[in-house]
Amino acid sequence: MALVEQTSEQLSGDEFGAAVAAVTTAFGDPTRREIYVFVREQDGVRASDVATKFQLHANVARHHLEKLTAGGYLSIELARHETAGRPSKIYRATLSDTHLSFPPRRDDLLGMLLARALGHIPQEQARALAEDVGYEYGKSIAKRIDPNEGQRSFKAAVASVADALTAHGFAAHTESDSKGLQLVHEHCPFGDAAKKYPHVLCAVDTGMVRGMLEGLYGKTKPTITESRPSGDTHCVTRM
Repeated sequence: MALVEQTSEQLSGDEFGAAVAAVTTAFGDPTRREIYVFVREQDGVRASDVATKFQLHANVARHHLEKLTAGGYLSIELARHETAGRPSKIYRATLSDTHLSFPPRRDDLLGMLLARALGHIPQEQARALAEDVGYEYGKSIAKRIDPNEGQRSFKAAVASVADALTAHGFAAHTESDSKGLQLVHEHCPFGDAAKKYPHVLCAVDTGMVRGMLEGLYGKTKPTITESRPSGDTHCVTRM
């Protein structure tokens, strides 16, 4: 399981930090690395299989598997039961190792193309369309993370969203304050395109968060309160 050989000298500081965050989030735990290798060698495993193999509590095994799934390293399908009851999850390694690339895939070129195309329509219409694109993509990510939609607590759902955003190059984490829970993005994978077209690409970001949270928890109204394109040090999305 070798990472693509790219040194920090080939990346900007933010890109290198985002790459480290993505890999660390998924594989920062030695047991999680071993679990990933184990899953790759099997034709689908359940959390109970991982718990038995590594002598873990079932909830701990499930936590590791969900971290790997949120990062795009594993996929889930639901096993059908012949009897009534909630179907169990089958975890499989994704078909491609592209998620192991270092750094994460850069989206600034596609972002620039999207923003320029949307620049030919009124700004509010462009923002709404961009958020819809992000929303649909976010819903698809949530479906991959958890086919049983709406089964998580709000806090757990936001944590899963942060993991998924990190895997997509945002280097995201959660923070709590007196006003509630928020997502903080240390990096923007859209690069310079976000600075030129913030109304479009920040809307994509908001849509992704809304789509993922709706799929994992329920309907919410995430709002960006700080953004790097506007001169802030971080991008902050408040729930």
